[in-house]
Amino acid sequence: MYPFLRLIWQMFVHRNDPKVNFGETYVTHHICWPWDLDLWWELNNGRTLTLFDMGRLPLGQASGLLKALKQNGWGLTVAGSTPRYRRRIRMFDKITMKSVPVGWDDKFIYIEQSMWLSNGECANHVLIRSAVTSKTGIVAPEKVAACMGHTGPSPDLGEWVKAWIEAETKRPWPPKH
Repeated sequence: MYPFLRLIWQMFVHRNDPKVNFGETYVTHHICWPWDLDLWWELNNGRTLTLFDMGRLPLGQASGLLKALKQNGWGLTVAGSTPRYRRRIRMFDKITMKSVPVGWDDKFIYIEQSMWLSNGECANHVLIRSAVTSKTGIVAPEKVAACMGHTGPSPDLGEWVKAWIEAETKRPWPPKH
């Protein structure tokens, strides 16, 4: 089940955070609870992606995205992700999550997120491709950014993000298997 109470708590804790702009790092703190574990007593890979939600949604609040969505009747969806898992997160480990809205292309907004253990090691990292939607389809990201108070073009996405975007254009859809 989706951790709605946990999300409500995160939104409450971060309700008065300062504004975050594209390219700025937003930090949240989390704990790996017993119900986050898999059979090997570590943070479940699916729950990891859910915990990244717990950092992105308060980021959306602090960046003005959630306000823009509400004012315009828009929705928000994850349109792709590429996670990397490198260190185990165990029960009761404290996690510092860093979320950075890195920019956009013609359809999608890209957000980079990472989870850091208390010893300073990066445990997990993900690039999220997100789309803002309306009843007529995908909303142009530059329109969304303007509603959030961002003027000008997208910040540079960086070479590895551009390479991932390019690789995704070569991925067959629908899949063969």
